Amino acid sequence: MPGAGERAYVYAKACGIIGKSFVGKRIPALGGLNRLFGLDRLVFPLSGKELPERELLPDLEKRITGRAIKQILAIVGSFSSPPELLVRLVRVYEYSDLKSGLNALVNGDADLPPLMDIRPFGTVNFKAFPDLGVMLRGTEFEFLLKNKDLKPGGDAVGAQTELDRLYYTSLWKALRALPKKDRISAERILAQEISLRNSIWVLRLRTYYGMNAEEAEKHLMDIMVKKGRGPEFSLAADARLSLSLPLDTRSAWAGWKQEHFLNPETGGRSWQADPRYFQNAASEHLYRLALHSFRRSPFSLDAAFCFIKLKQFEEDLLTSIAEGLGLGMSSQDVLALLEVKP
Repeated sequence: MPGAGERAYVYAKACGIIGKSFVGKRIPALGGLNRLFGLDRLVFPLSGKELPERELLPDLEKRITGRAIKQILAIVGSFSSPPELLVRLVRVYEYSDLKSGLNALVNGDADLPPLMDIRPFGTVNFKAFPDLGVMLRGTEFEFLLKNKDLKPGGDAVGAQTELDRLYYTSLWKALRALPKKDRISAERILAQEISLRNSIWVLRLRTYYGMNAEEAEKHLMDIMVKKGRGPEFSLAADARLSLSLPLDTRSAWAGWKQEHFLNPETGGRSWQADPRYFQNAASEHLYRLALHSFRRSPFSLDAAFCFIKLKQFEEDLLTSIAEGLGLGMSSQDVLALLEVKP
């Protein structure tokens, strides 16, 4: 485990980065933007680019993600021997790239989408695309080679579920391997994240893919946890209960534990469950937990965990605002849509 001096240095460095990030009290600075150029100059005051908006959007999104990864790596790399939990958090970008690669494979694309640089923590040989065998050789992802749907004209949905399950199972295992004092807040946040992602995922599968309850249930991450001396329970329990609830009757969801993340009814319109609204509300909730927990235990690994979560939230927020501005929305409209408050 990292020593006290190393922990203090990492925490001080993380505080310096967070102080300049668009989280907490700095979120209002993002309001009032109507053009991509304004966002570019706000986020990158010393390196803004003079590009047409259609070219600026992908370039800006790439720089936003690149900056987030660079700052996360600066913290994780400050440990002489980075804890497995933090390495796993970094590797969420590799999982994302692999999902994109699998989609490209089944779509028959000749090239991969742009990749995210997480060196030295990456394991997949993306240069070998589309040869999946070479790409995944010697990695924890070799099990995907048994998936017969991963071919041009196939379907990557099942593989994405397997990747989510592997990521969160491995992350939970790495978390639980830490001393209790190092994971008090992280355990609470991660448990809620997994539970909410289960609910989001089955809501998306039912809404966008038309899956019935039995089909959607196969995609759950059934991770078992235990609180204190009580019995074990599944982080898929809330999502599993939602499978029997109708997608067009808001009142039927009354009493469901995660009901407050659902879109409200609006007068004069028939209600339909909106996975995007649920996801935005859940992301805002998890962001609040990380923000409030960041300074609670300065020298525990909780602080580094929360730092990474905050930077990833900021990345998603800035990217969403960039996309909204590119569509002609104002940043204030995007913030309202995302349910984000200072």
